[in-house]
Amino acid sequence: MCTAVSFNSKDSYFGRNLDYEFSYNETVTITPRNYVFHMRKAGDFKPRYAMIGMAFVQENYPLYYDATNEKGLSMAGLNFPSNAVYKPYDGARENVTPFELIPKILGSCASVAEARAALSRINVLKEDFSPSLPLSPLHWLISDAKESIVAEPLADGLKIYDNPVGVLTNNPPFDYHMLNLANYMGLTRDEPKNAFSPDLDIKPYSRGMGAVGLPGDLSSASRFVKAAFTKLNSVCGESEGESVSQFFHILGSVAQQKGCCKVEKGFEYTIYSSCCNATRGIYYYTTYENSRITGVDMHRENLDGSDLKSYPLIHGQQIKMCN
Repeated sequence: MCTAVSFNSKDSYFGRNLDYEFSYNETVTITPRNYVFHMRKAGDFKPRYAMIGMAFVQENYPLYYDATNEKGLSMAGLNFPSNAVYKPYDGARENVTPFELIPKILGSCASVAEARAALSRINVLKEDFSPSLPLSPLHWLISDAKESIVAEPLADGLKIYDNPVGVLTNNPPFDYHMLNLANYMGLTRDEPKNAFSPDLDIKPYSRGMGAVGLPGDLSSASRFVKAAFTKLNSVCGESEGESVSQFFHILGSVAQQKGCCKVEKGFEYTIYSSCCNATRGIYYYTTYENSRITGVDMHRENLDGSDLKSYPLIHGQQIKMCN
């Protein structure tokens, strides 16, 4: 499962935790403007905008998990099992497979408004990348510096939701997560006031009691609430170091540790956390084994090229000894 967040300080930031039981050896991958995507049903597509993000590159094709383009538009796909419904070919619409959707939107749109318009013309096509790589059930968070939306391929069509929270997790559908926030509307970062009874002299016995009841488990519904509360109450300076550090702290509030979520083939854990400065095109990440922040700047590459540029993740822990 996963958590994605959009966050603004002086610049705009976007990133996610990727939570799963194993890695596909994903890399930080830059797609330049002259790289050609061979779309399954929509012909060849050369992106108008270059992009950087985390991808599993297969057959020289970047299967993006999350990415940001040079205009500051960002997009992440998150697991959406039992709810995602992909459709057969529709001759009246533009047919785009789920693995083509991030490149298509980020390669052609400069803002959430443009992405919303593009999505209104798209049929999310049910077609596997290959027999060994079947489709993953996904929904997507799409953000720029001004707003966020969620795109969900449901049984009755592709739904687009305004997302004023700028957070997305997994099941259930997004409208449930927004409704569920009402169950926590009494939480506060301030010292709580006694609303239990005017007849009792009840006082806090600890700091932080305004947030008593804030979920701490690893379910997607609880992670949505925890990430939303943490992000919306977040305070940080405007420097790059302060902003990036705070972003990783927000993601850290909902990170998954090995051993706490057992699945059929092991344990789900936070394989990597990412934070892209969408304003400047710098992609930062940490991995489960390496908590040091590593960065890749897309603007230090040739964005007019035609070849993918990939940087393998640094997984080994990097510890600075002081004596």
